[in-house]
Amino acid sequence: MAKKDKPQYKQAKEAVQNPKEAQEQEAISKLPSDVQEKLKTIKTKLEKFQKKVLEKFDKYIVGIALMPPPKPEELQQLQQLQSPQAQPLPQTEPKPEDKDKIHVLVLVDDSDSRTMSKLELKDKLTAIVGSIATEVDPNLTPQTLILSELWQNCFDAKYELLQLIALSAPIHDTGMLQAIKIAEIHKTMVLKKFEKYIVSYVLAGSLVQGKSTSTSDIDVWIVIDDTDVKKMTRVELKDKLRAIIIGMGIEAGELTGIKNKLNIQVYILTDFWDSLKEANPVIFTLLRDGVPFFDRGIFMPWKQLLKMGKIKPSAEAIDIFMGSGEQVIRRVQLKLNEIGMEDVYYALLTPSQAALMLYGVAPPSPKETGALMRDIFVNKEKLLEDKFIKILEKVVETRKAIEHGEKKALSGKEIDELMDDGDKYLKRIKRLFTQIEKIRDEREMLNIYDTITTVIRDVLKLEGIEKVKDNEILEIVEDKLVSEGKMPSKFYRTIQELMKAKKDYDDKKLSKVETEKLHQEAGALIKFLVEHMQRKRGREIERLKIKVKHGNKFGEVILLGNEAFIIQDIDNEEKELSKAKVNEDGSLGALEKASFEDMEKSLAKIENPQRTSIKEPIFDDLKKIFGKDVEILMNY
Repeated sequence: MAKKDKPQYKQAKEAVQNPKEAQEQEAISKLPSDVQEKLKTIKTKLEKFQKKVLEKFDKYIVGIALMPPPKPEELQQLQQLQSPQAQPLPQTEPKPEDKDKIHVLVLVDDSDSRTMSKLELKDKLTAIVGSIATEVDPNLTPQTLILSELWQNCFDAKYELLQLIALSAPIHDTGMLQAIKIAEIHKTMVLKKFEKYIVSYVLAGSLVQGKSTSTSDIDVWIVIDDTDVKKMTRVELKDKLRAIIIGMGIEAGELTGIKNKLNIQVYILTDFWDSLKEANPVIFTLLRDGVPFFDRGIFMPWKQLLKMGKIKPSAEAIDIFMGSGEQVIRRVQLKLNEIGMEDVYYALLTPSQAALMLYGVAPPSPKETGALMRDIFVNKEKLLEDKFIKILEKVVETRKAIEHGEKKALSGKEIDELMDDGDKYLKRIKRLFTQIEKIRDEREMLNIYDTITTVIRDVLKLEGIEKVKDNEILEIVEDKLVSEGKMPSKFYRTIQELMKAKKDYDDKKLSKVETEKLHQEAGALIKFLVEHMQRKRGREIERLKIKVKHGNKFGEVILLGNEAFIIQDIDNEEKELSKAKVNEDGSLGALEKASFEDMEKSLAKIENPQRTSIKEPIFDDLKKIFGKDVEILMNY
């Protein structure tokens, strides 16, 4: 029979196994007995509150934390968050009964809310959580906060809530509260030491993507401004600051007792910019998903530009990604045991993201690459077989298992299989590039063809030719535009090449050379045709104007069918526009305010602006509008 531990040994053993809890128990034991009893009562109430909230909302609760008694301004901010539309309350001194209030933060994940708006969800959660708190104890004062609201505060450079969470004591945490706490403390340490150089401090990774677990790494990115470095090289600055910043990360972990790894990536601004220009998928993912805990006004503009589609990979970056796979595979064959798994992973992932970029899609995160390729190339375009997506997913999963310690090592047989599958995958992806380029070229050619033939028809319509078949375009353009000197011969040759390219496309003989040449010449042709229409349209619209002088001012009346538009003073920068109905007898109806957009719409409806007539009653109306001294100007 095993020998039982003596009480003192048992107590020491428990303290060693759980040092943080032992320290807390020791600190509590030193407090007065009435304070200990009060803490025990609060703990019981909080545990009951936590249990009820989790029973109601389960996985949606990211964290529950006991907050320190807020200052009046903090309390006002929390009240404003609870009811954003309410008027701010005047600051007042705390009431005596407020000292018994127990302030609790409830952080809710609203990332998959589909059935209601964020505001509706927030109001509903606040009401239910408040009701639960009242049932447990009327002094429980919960503040419900949805995750998107917390991130939006960060996007708006409002970091007070992060500071409040850092000071709170977690009661229930899926990993988010401890991540915010350690990142906020680490950020404060970094800014205190290097505020002059820090451009952005960003929380990233699985935490902000909604895919974290309680054991997930806490990924933070720090961008350092190296644009004004004089006393050392940029590399020296980066290495020096990086070593100190990572050391601070270890110190922050010791201070908080948080065991999850604080994974710190340090970039200097010039390197970060270069990676952005090179379309580095890691940087794209950081900008897309990252949440700034501190920003000098650089990270958020880049994030918005990416969201607007203004940051796109260059052709050179795509070529680099396309060519990197085979080079890496050859290197793996020389170093199987040393770096086999890591290089196979990137050898397959990087060309896969290049294929997506070539198709016109911004590179996703590594975890999402396989699913996106399946959606586009397997299901939508029918260009790729699903077995190749499974090869990519297998490599990603294997790397993940090694990274998280679920798999300690790869056997020689497994490396051989990965190498063999990787080689097959790269050969197939190489063929996929050709397929994507062909589809892109064909779509581009058809788009150019449709655009140019549409513009040509619009031009010919102004020449009095209403309907033109595709096989008649060349003949009519030569007869009506080229022969009469309205179009240079070089543009006629471009149209000939367009018709040939369309025939080759229909016969499935379209060459890449034809597409590239057509793409180069199409812009100049379209510009010429549009400018030709604008000039012709402008001359015809001039015929619809009655120009008048009244006093020292000049005005215009533009007759557009059954409507007339009147400008009182054409020299005034802020031209006021009116419109009136043109009656059957030629007179004008009552004037009403109009916009230039209204006039553009009326212009578009006029099919033949060359023909118009002025009837006698309109002259009386001109006197009413412009005054008795009105003069009609001819050829002015």
